[in-house]
Amino acid sequence: MATVTLEGVRKIYPDRGQPYVAVHQLDLAVADGEFVVLVGPSGCGKSTTLRMIAGLESITEGTLRIGDRVVNDVPARDRDIAMVFQNYALYPHMTVYQNLAFALTLRKQPKGEIERRVKEAAELLGLGDLLDRRPRQLSGGQRQRVALGRAIVRHPQVFLFDEPLSNLDAKLRVQMRREIAALRRRLGTTTVYVTHDQVEAMTLGDRIVVMKDGRVLQVDRPSVIYQRPADTFVATFIGSPPMNLIPGGATVDGFESERGDFRLPVRPPAQAQPPLTLGIRPEALQLGPTGTGTSAEVQLVEPLGSETLVTLAAGTTTLVARVEGTAAWTIGHRVGLSVEPGQVHWFGADGRRSDGRTV
Repeated sequence: MATVTLEGVRKIYPDRGQPYVAVHQLDLAVADGEFVVLVGPSGCGKSTTLRMIAGLESITEGTLRIGDRVVNDVPARDRDIAMVFQNYALYPHMTVYQNLAFALTLRKQPKGEIERRVKEAAELLGLGDLLDRRPRQLSGGQRQRVALGRAIVRHPQVFLFDEPLSNLDAKLRVQMRREIAALRRRLGTTTVYVTHDQVEAMTLGDRIVVMKDGRVLQVDRPSVIYQRPADTFVATFIGSPPMNLIPGGATVDGFESERGDFRLPVRPPAQAQPPLTLGIRPEALQLGPTGTGTSAEVQLVEPLGSETLVTLAAGTTTLVARVEGTAAWTIGHRVGLSVEPGQVHWFGADGRRSDGRTV
Protein backbone atom coordinates (compact mmCIF):
# COMPACT_ATOMS: atom_id res chain seq x y z
CA MET A 1 0.00 0.00 0.00
CA ALA A 2 1.06 3.63 -0.44
CA THR A 3 0.11 7.25 -0.03
CA VAL A 4 -0.99 9.42 -2.97
CA THR A 5 0.05 13.08 -2.86
CA LEU A 6 -0.86 15.82 -5.32
CA GLU A 7 0.86 19.19 -4.89
CA GLY A 8 -0.21 22.16 -7.01
CA VAL A 9 -1.44 19.87 -9.78
CA ARG A 10 -2.93 21.56 -12.85
CA LYS A 11 -4.28 20.19 -16.10
CA ILE A 12 -4.58 22.57 -19.05
CA TYR A 13 -5.88 21.50 -22.44
CA PRO A 14 -4.61 23.66 -25.32
CA ASP A 15 -7.22 25.24 -27.53
CA ARG A 16 -7.23 27.37 -30.64
CA GLY A 17 -8.67 30.14 -28.53
CA GLN A 18 -8.34 30.32 -24.74
CA PRO A 19 -6.68 27.22 -23.18
CA TYR A 20 -9.08 25.22 -21.00
CA VAL A 21 -8.02 24.68 -17.39
CA ALA A 22 -9.61 21.38 -16.31
CA VAL A 23 -7.94 21.23 -12.87
CA HIS A 24 -6.66 24.25 -10.90
CA GLN A 25 -3.83 23.97 -8.35
CA LEU A 26 -5.08 20.79 -6.71
CA ASP A 27 -3.50 19.85 -3.37
CA LEU A 28 -4.54 16.52 -1.87
CA ALA A 29 -2.88 13.94 0.38
CA VAL A 30 -4.42 10.45 0.50
CA ALA A 31 -3.11 8.47 3.47
CA ASP A 32 -1.95 4.87 3.33
CA GLY A 33 -5.06 2.65 3.33
CA GLU A 34 -7.49 5.58 3.09
CA PHE A 35 -10.61 5.55 0.89
CA VAL A 36 -11.05 9.02 -0.65
CA VAL A 37 -13.99 9.90 -2.90
CA LEU A 38 -13.86 12.69 -5.50
CA VAL A 39 -17.39 13.95 -6.10
CA GLY A 40 -18.91 16.72 -8.16
CA PRO A 41 -21.01 17.45 -11.26
CA SER A 42 -19.97 16.54 -14.78
CA GLY A 43 -17.01 18.60 -15.96
CA CYS A 44 -15.72 19.41 -12.47
CA GLY A 45 -12.33 17.73 -13.07
CA LYS A 46 -12.73 14.65 -10.89
CA SER A 47 -12.17 12.06 -13.65
CA THR A 48 -9.31 14.12 -15.09
CA THR A 49 -7.68 14.07 -11.66
CA LEU A 50 -8.09 10.29 -11.45
CA ARG A 51 -6.63 9.83 -14.92
CA MET A 52 -3.61 11.93 -13.98
CA ILE A 53 -3.03 9.68 -10.95
CA ALA A 54 -3.36 6.65 -13.24
CA GLY A 55 -0.93 8.04 -15.81
CA LEU A 56 -3.58 8.20 -18.54
CA GLU A 57 -3.39 12.01 -18.63
CA SER A 58 -0.23 14.08 -18.43
CA ILE A 59 0.21 16.68 -15.67
CA THR A 60 0.63 20.24 -16.91
CA GLU A 61 2.03 21.58 -13.63
CA GLY A 62 2.63 20.30 -10.11
CA THR A 63 3.92 17.12 -8.50
CA LEU A 64 2.29 13.70 -8.11
CA ARG A 65 3.72 11.14 -5.71
CA ILE A 66 2.72 7.55 -5.10
CA GLY A 67 4.47 6.61 -1.91
CA ASP A 68 7.80 8.46 -1.87
CA ARG A 69 8.24 8.31 -5.65
CA VAL A 70 7.47 11.22 -7.99
CA VAL A 71 5.54 9.65 -10.87
CA ASN A 72 4.81 12.64 -13.13
CA ASP A 73 6.67 11.02 -16.03
CA VAL A 74 6.31 7.36 -15.03
CA PRO A 75 4.22 5.32 -17.52
CA ALA A 76 0.88 3.99 -16.27
CA ARG A 77 2.07 0.37 -16.39
CA ASP A 78 4.91 1.15 -13.97
CA ARG A 79 2.89 2.99 -11.30
CA ASP A 80 1.65 -0.15 -9.52
CA ILE A 81 -1.97 0.96 -9.62
CA ALA A 82 -5.14 -0.85 -10.72
CA MET A 83 -8.09 0.98 -12.24
CA VAL A 84 -11.74 -0.05 -12.52
CA PHE A 85 -13.58 1.73 -15.34
CA GLN A 86 -17.20 2.74 -15.81
CA ASN A 87 -17.67 0.45 -18.82
CA TYR A 88 -16.03 -2.65 -17.23
CA ALA A 89 -13.57 -2.98 -20.20
CA LEU A 90 -13.75 -6.79 -20.26
CA TYR A 91 -12.42 -8.82 -23.19
CA PRO A 92 -15.54 -10.38 -24.76
CA HIS A 93 -13.72 -13.35 -26.32
CA MET A 94 -12.13 -14.39 -23.00
CA THR A 95 -13.65 -16.36 -20.14
CA VAL A 96 -13.97 -14.85 -16.66
CA TYR A 97 -10.84 -16.76 -15.63
CA GLN A 98 -8.88 -15.43 -18.61
CA ASN A 99 -10.07 -11.86 -17.96
CA LEU A 100 -8.97 -12.11 -14.33
CA ALA A 101 -5.61 -13.63 -15.25
CA PHE A 102 -4.81 -11.39 -18.22
CA ALA A 103 -2.70 -8.73 -16.47
CA LEU A 104 -0.75 -11.38 -14.57
CA THR A 105 -0.12 -13.34 -17.78
CA LEU A 106 1.26 -10.20 -19.45
CA ARG A 107 3.64 -9.79 -16.53
CA LYS A 108 4.75 -13.40 -16.99
CA GLN A 109 3.79 -14.45 -13.49
CA PRO A 110 4.25 -18.19 -12.75
CA LYS A 111 1.21 -20.27 -13.71
CA GLY A 112 0.69 -21.47 -10.14
CA GLU A 113 0.77 -17.91 -8.80
CA ILE A 114 -1.76 -16.79 -11.43
CA GLU A 115 -4.10 -19.64 -10.54
CA ARG A 116 -3.80 -18.89 -6.82
CA ARG A 117 -4.54 -15.19 -7.21
CA VAL A 118 -7.44 -15.73 -9.61
CA LYS A 119 -9.10 -18.29 -7.35
CA GLU A 120 -8.52 -16.04 -4.33
CA ALA A 121 -10.21 -13.08 -6.06
CA ALA A 122 -13.01 -15.28 -7.43
CA GLU A 123 -13.80 -16.60 -3.96
CA LEU A 124 -13.72 -13.08 -2.51
CA LEU A 125 -16.19 -11.83 -5.14
CA GLY A 126 -18.44 -14.87 -5.44
CA LEU A 127 -17.28 -15.68 -8.99
CA GLY A 128 -16.12 -19.25 -8.38
CA ASP A 129 -18.96 -20.81 -10.43
CA LEU A 130 -18.60 -18.32 -13.30
CA LEU A 131 -14.94 -18.74 -14.28
CA ASP A 132 -15.76 -20.60 -17.53
CA ARG A 133 -18.35 -18.07 -18.72
CA ARG A 134 -17.79 -15.20 -21.12
CA PRO A 135 -18.88 -11.60 -20.38
CA ARG A 136 -21.99 -11.84 -22.59
CA GLN A 137 -23.28 -14.61 -20.32
CA LEU A 138 -23.04 -12.44 -17.20
CA SER A 139 -25.38 -9.92 -15.59
CA GLY A 140 -24.30 -6.31 -15.10
CA GLY A 141 -23.45 -6.91 -11.46
CA GLN A 142 -21.39 -10.00 -12.32
CA ARG A 143 -19.46 -8.09 -14.99
CA GLN A 144 -18.70 -5.39 -12.46
CA ARG A 145 -17.39 -8.03 -10.05
CA VAL A 146 -15.09 -9.37 -12.78
CA ALA A 147 -13.77 -5.86 -13.37
CA LEU A 148 -13.13 -5.54 -9.62
CA GLY A 149 -11.46 -8.95 -9.56
CA ARG A 150 -9.15 -8.04 -12.41
CA ALA A 151 -7.91 -5.13 -10.30
CA ILE A 152 -7.66 -7.18 -7.09
CA VAL A 153 -5.49 -9.97 -8.55
CA ARG A 154 -2.71 -7.47 -9.27
CA HIS A 155 -2.22 -6.65 -5.56
CA PRO A 156 -1.59 -2.97 -6.42
CA GLN A 157 -0.46 -0.18 -4.13
CA VAL A 158 -3.48 1.94 -5.12
CA PHE A 159 -6.98 1.21 -6.43
CA LEU A 160 -8.61 3.78 -8.73
CA PHE A 161 -12.36 3.66 -9.46
CA ASP A 162 -13.90 5.79 -12.22
CA GLU A 163 -17.70 5.86 -11.66
CA PRO A 164 -17.84 2.03 -11.57
CA LEU A 165 -21.53 1.78 -10.64
CA SER A 166 -23.11 4.29 -13.01
CA ASN A 167 -24.17 1.63 -15.55
CA LEU A 168 -26.07 -0.44 -12.96
CA ASP A 169 -29.72 -0.13 -12.00
CA ALA A 170 -30.65 1.33 -8.61
CA LYS A 171 -30.94 -2.01 -6.78
CA LEU A 172 -27.61 -3.28 -8.11
CA ARG A 173 -25.90 0.01 -7.24
CA VAL A 174 -26.92 -0.43 -3.60
CA GLN A 175 -25.72 -4.03 -3.60
CA MET A 176 -22.38 -3.20 -5.25
CA ARG A 177 -21.83 -0.28 -2.88
CA ARG A 178 -22.06 -2.71 0.01
CA GLU A 179 -19.73 -5.16 -1.70
CA ILE A 180 -17.13 -2.47 -2.43
CA ALA A 181 -17.33 -1.27 1.19
CA ALA A 182 -16.84 -4.85 2.44
CA LEU A 183 -13.93 -5.40 0.05
CA ARG A 184 -12.31 -2.20 1.18
CA ARG A 185 -12.43 -3.32 4.83
CA ARG A 186 -10.88 -6.70 3.93
CA LEU A 187 -8.14 -5.42 1.62
CA GLY A 188 -7.26 -2.09 3.25
CA THR A 189 -5.73 -0.79 0.01
CA THR A 190 -5.37 2.95 -0.64
CA THR A 191 -8.29 3.91 -2.87
CA VAL A 192 -9.34 6.96 -4.89
CA TYR A 193 -12.94 6.70 -6.09
CA VAL A 194 -14.71 9.05 -8.51
CA THR A 195 -18.49 9.49 -8.62
CA HIS A 196 -21.15 12.09 -9.31
CA ASP A 197 -23.48 10.32 -6.86
CA GLN A 198 -23.42 11.97 -3.44
CA VAL A 199 -24.96 8.86 -1.82
CA GLU A 200 -21.98 6.78 -2.98
CA ALA A 201 -19.64 9.45 -1.68
CA MET A 202 -21.30 9.63 1.74
CA THR A 203 -21.52 5.87 2.26
CA LEU A 204 -18.10 4.81 0.96
CA GLY A 205 -15.55 7.51 1.69
CA ASP A 206 -13.33 8.04 4.71
CA ARG A 207 -13.06 11.55 3.29
CA ILE A 208 -14.88 13.33 0.49
CA VAL A 209 -13.34 15.83 -1.94
CA VAL A 210 -16.07 18.07 -3.37
CA MET A 211 -15.05 19.62 -6.70
CA LYS A 212 -16.57 22.23 -8.99
CA ASP A 213 -15.12 23.81 -12.14
CA GLY A 214 -11.76 22.13 -11.59
CA ARG A 215 -11.36 23.42 -8.03
CA VAL A 216 -11.62 21.73 -4.65
CA LEU A 217 -14.29 23.35 -2.50
CA GLN A 218 -14.07 21.17 0.60
CA VAL A 219 -12.21 18.09 1.84
CA ASP A 220 -13.40 16.39 5.01
CA ARG A 221 -15.20 13.43 6.55
CA PRO A 222 -18.71 12.80 5.16
CA SER A 223 -20.41 13.79 8.43
CA VAL A 224 -18.54 17.11 8.58
CA ILE A 225 -19.32 17.97 4.97
CA TYR A 226 -23.00 17.27 5.57
CA GLN A 227 -23.22 19.09 8.91
CA ARG A 228 -20.90 22.01 8.09
CA PRO A 229 -20.75 22.58 4.32
CA ALA A 230 -18.13 25.12 3.30
CA ASP A 231 -20.40 26.99 0.89
CA THR A 232 -23.83 26.98 -0.73
CA PHE A 233 -22.72 24.68 -3.57
CA VAL A 234 -21.55 21.97 -1.17
CA ALA A 235 -24.70 22.51 0.92
CA THR A 236 -26.99 21.76 -2.03
CA PHE A 237 -24.84 19.11 -3.75
CA ILE A 238 -24.41 16.93 -0.66
CA GLY A 239 -27.74 15.84 0.75
CA SER A 240 -30.98 14.66 -0.83
CA PRO A 241 -33.24 16.59 -0.88
CA PRO A 242 -30.72 19.46 -0.88
CA MET A 243 -30.50 22.11 1.81
CA ASN A 244 -33.14 24.86 1.66
CA LEU A 245 -31.45 28.21 0.92
CA ILE A 246 -33.27 31.51 1.60
CA PRO A 247 -31.56 34.82 0.71
CA GLY A 248 -32.34 37.68 3.11
CA GLY A 249 -31.03 39.52 6.12
CA ALA A 250 -31.24 40.16 9.85
CA THR A 251 -34.13 41.97 11.50
CA VAL A 252 -34.88 42.97 15.08
CA ASP A 253 -36.78 39.70 15.55
CA GLY A 254 -34.48 37.36 13.62
CA PHE A 255 -34.31 36.66 9.86
CA GLU A 256 -36.38 37.96 6.95
CA SER A 257 -36.29 36.86 3.30
CA GLU A 258 -35.34 39.31 0.54
CA ARG A 259 -38.98 39.95 -0.35
CA GLY A 260 -40.01 40.29 3.26
CA ASP A 261 -42.68 37.58 3.06
CA PHE A 262 -40.84 34.89 5.06
CA ARG A 263 -39.57 35.31 8.61
CA LEU A 264 -38.01 33.05 11.22
CA PRO A 265 -37.01 33.96 14.79
CA VAL A 266 -33.39 32.84 14.29
CA ARG A 267 -30.59 35.36 14.61
CA PRO A 268 -27.47 35.35 12.43
CA PRO A 269 -24.11 35.42 14.26
CA ALA A 270 -22.64 38.82 15.05
CA GLN A 271 -19.73 38.36 12.62
CA ALA A 272 -22.02 37.57 9.66
CA GLN A 273 -22.19 40.47 7.22
CA PRO A 274 -25.22 41.08 4.97
CA PRO A 275 -26.43 40.08 2.48
CA LEU A 276 -26.98 36.66 4.03
CA THR A 277 -28.40 33.32 2.97
CA LEU A 278 -30.10 31.12 5.55
CA GLY A 279 -29.65 27.37 5.07
CA ILE A 280 -31.94 24.72 6.59
CA ARG A 281 -31.69 20.97 6.05
CA PRO A 282 -35.12 19.40 5.24
CA GLU A 283 -35.04 17.27 8.40
CA ALA A 284 -34.44 20.38 10.56
CA LEU A 285 -37.78 21.93 9.58
CA GLN A 286 -40.50 21.19 12.11
CA LEU A 287 -44.17 21.24 11.05
CA GLY A 288 -47.07 21.92 13.38
CA PRO A 289 -50.47 23.58 13.55
CA THR A 290 -50.79 27.14 12.33
CA GLY A 291 -49.89 29.61 15.04
CA THR A 292 -46.89 27.56 16.23
CA GLY A 293 -44.43 29.24 13.87
CA THR A 294 -44.12 30.82 10.43
CA SER A 295 -47.17 30.02 8.35
CA ALA A 296 -46.75 28.03 5.10
CA GLU A 297 -49.02 26.24 2.62
CA VAL A 298 -48.53 22.57 1.71
CA GLN A 299 -47.94 22.25 -2.05
CA LEU A 300 -46.83 18.65 -2.43
CA VAL A 301 -46.69 15.53 -0.24
CA GLU A 302 -44.36 12.65 -1.25
CA PRO A 303 -44.71 9.55 0.96
CA LEU A 304 -41.57 7.40 0.88
CA GLY A 305 -42.54 4.79 3.47
CA SER A 306 -40.38 5.48 6.52
CA GLU A 307 -40.42 9.22 5.77
CA THR A 308 -42.37 11.82 3.85
CA LEU A 309 -41.17 14.87 1.88
CA VAL A 310 -43.43 17.91 2.18
CA THR A 311 -43.02 20.86 -0.19
CA LEU A 312 -44.23 24.14 1.31
CA ALA A 313 -44.73 27.72 0.16
CA ALA A 314 -44.15 30.53 2.63
CA GLY A 315 -44.92 33.62 0.60
CA THR A 316 -42.67 33.35 -2.46
CA THR A 317 -40.23 31.07 -0.62
CA THR A 318 -40.39 27.34 -1.41
CA LEU A 319 -39.11 24.88 1.19
CA VAL A 320 -38.87 21.09 1.47
CA ALA A 321 -39.30 19.38 4.84
CA ARG A 322 -38.51 15.76 5.67
CA VAL A 323 -40.76 14.25 8.34
CA GLU A 324 -40.82 10.75 9.78
CA GLY A 325 -43.46 8.24 8.77
CA THR A 326 -46.62 9.13 6.90
CA ALA A 327 -47.47 12.82 7.10
CA ALA A 328 -51.00 13.86 7.96
CA TRP A 329 -50.66 17.04 5.91
CA THR A 330 -52.70 17.48 2.73
CA ILE A 331 -52.18 19.76 -0.24
CA GLY A 332 -53.60 23.26 0.28
CA HIS A 333 -53.58 23.12 4.08
CA ARG A 334 -51.62 25.67 6.06
CA VAL A 335 -49.09 24.59 8.69
CA GLY A 336 -46.71 26.25 11.09
CA LEU A 337 -42.96 26.11 10.41
CA SER A 338 -40.23 26.28 13.04
CA VAL A 339 -36.55 25.36 13.37
CA GLU A 340 -34.09 25.12 16.23
CA PRO A 341 -31.50 27.96 16.09
CA GLY A 342 -28.62 25.46 16.34
CA GLN A 343 -29.81 23.65 13.19
CA VAL A 344 -29.46 26.53 10.74
CA HIS A 345 -26.53 27.52 8.53
CA TRP A 346 -25.45 31.01 7.48
CA PHE A 347 -23.70 31.95 4.23
CA GLY A 348 -22.36 35.31 3.09
CA ALA A 349 -22.60 37.16 -0.20
CA ASP A 350 -19.79 35.03 -1.68
CA GLY A 351 -21.62 31.84 -0.77
CA ARG A 352 -19.08 30.87 1.92
CA ARG A 353 -20.02 30.01 5.49
CA SER A 354 -20.29 33.10 7.66
CA ASP A 355 -21.27 31.63 11.02
CA GLY A 356 -17.76 31.45 12.46
CA ARG A 357 -17.82 27.65 12.74
CA THR A 358 -14.78 25.73 11.56
CA VAL A 359 -15.20 23.78 8.33
